[in-house]
Amino acid sequence: MPATRELYEEDFVRWAEAQATALRRAAAAGSNLPLDWLNLAEEVESLGLSQRRELRSRLSTLIEHLLKLQYSNAPDPRAGWIETVGRERREIELLLEDSPSLRRELGSLVALEWSRTAPFVCDLLVERREMDACDSPDSHAPGYAEDQLLGSWLPDPPR
Repeated sequence: MPATRELYEEDFVRWAEAQATALRRAAAAGSNLPLDWLNLAEEVESLGLSQRRELRSRLSTLIEHLLKLQYSNAPDPRAGWIETVGRERREIELLLEDSPSLRRELGSLVALEWSRTAPFVCDLLVERREMDACDSPDSHAPGYAEDQLLGSWLPDPPR
């Protein structure tokens, strides 16, 4: 495992997890330093969790706007949706550069956010009369591959 300083630079989430573990070990060992070891460990650990939450939020927004591009028959907001897709992709790549260990969680996070986002977007588009029925997209299986989500792909508009 890389040294602590190197790990901090290479993968923030792994660093936060390692530091939280070290703080808990120090607390269990009875360190005599006047620190609130357990709460410090929780706070450091939460730093890594916030990165994961940010990734989930950005994936949800990305999925939402790709679905709108694919299924909405509304002509006006398309340019804004495309801008949002580009922005979220850039921010996701930055998160994955800062914490490469999150990349191995990408599939499960996409599946989780898909199951929450797809039904919401579907209902929204039907309510706004931008889509006829809510039989697509399937809310149980992610409809986009990782290269579609993070690459330059954009869905064709509905016909």
